[in-house]
Amino acid sequence: MDPYFRVETIVATSRPNRAIYVAMHQDYCEDFAIDDVPQLSDEEFGEIIVKRLLKGERGHYGCLEHVQIALNCGWFPHSVMQQARTHRTGISFDVQSGRYTGKRVVQVVEGTRDVEEVFYLRPVGTYTDRNGAKYEYTEDKRKIDRIMCIDSAGRYMLSIREGLSEEHARDQLPYCLRQHFVVSFNLRSALHFMDLRAKLDAQLEIRQMCELVWPHIVEWAPEVAAWYEKARMHKARLAP
Repeated sequence: MDPYFRVETIVATSRPNRAIYVAMHQDYCEDFAIDDVPQLSDEEFGEIIVKRLLKGERGHYGCLEHVQIALNCGWFPHSVMQQARTHRTGISFDVQSGRYTGKRVVQVVEGTRDVEEVFYLRPVGTYTDRNGAKYEYTEDKRKIDRIMCIDSAGRYMLSIREGLSEEHARDQLPYCLRQHFVVSFNLRSALHFMDLRAKLDAQLEIRQMCELVWPHIVEWAPEVAAWYEKARMHKARLAP
C-alpha cells in the first residue's frame, strides 16, 4: 500500500439501518411508516434489512439509496479518478482542480516537497498486463520515471513563470500526479463501486483505494457490509 494514500469519513447518515428500515417498511405499511417503527437496536434493524432485502440475492437495493456517506480521499494518482468516475455509479465527486492547485508541483522543483508526495510511482516488482503477460518494474526503470516527474514539474514551473495559465501549464504533467477528492456514496452505490473496483483483476491503485474505503463502510453499516463480504466481495457481480 502506498504510504500516502488516505481515506477519511467527513459525514455519514446517522443510524442508517433505521432509515433503510423505514423506507422498506413504507413500501408495504398501510400507515405513516415512521409512526409504526418498532423499538429495535441498530443491529436488529440491520439483520432485518439483510434478511428481507439482500439475502438470497433478492435484489431490493433501492432502500439502500436513502443513506449516504461522504469521504475525503487523498494522494491518489489522477488515473484513479479516471477509473472511479467511469461507468454509471450514482456517485458524486469533487476533485482537486488543476486550474487552482499547482503550488505543490512547483515545490518539487524548489526542493520543499518530495517528488513522491506529488507524483505517484508504483513500487518495484512483478506486474501483469491486461492480457496476463508478466513484466518487471525494476529499480532502474523507477529511477527514470522519478526523473521524468521532476523534469515535468520543472517544465510546469517554467510555463507558469512565462505567463501560461495553470490549466495550460498542467499539460506538462503526467497521469501520475496525485490528487485529493471528496466522494459521496449512497449505500447502494458504495456496494456497486466495490463490485466494479474491488474485484481482483481491477487495477492496483483503485483496489487499494477500495481497501481504504471499505473499513469506513463496515463501521457505518456493519450488518450490510458483513453480508456483502460473504455474498459479493471480489466476485464482480455488477449493478446491485
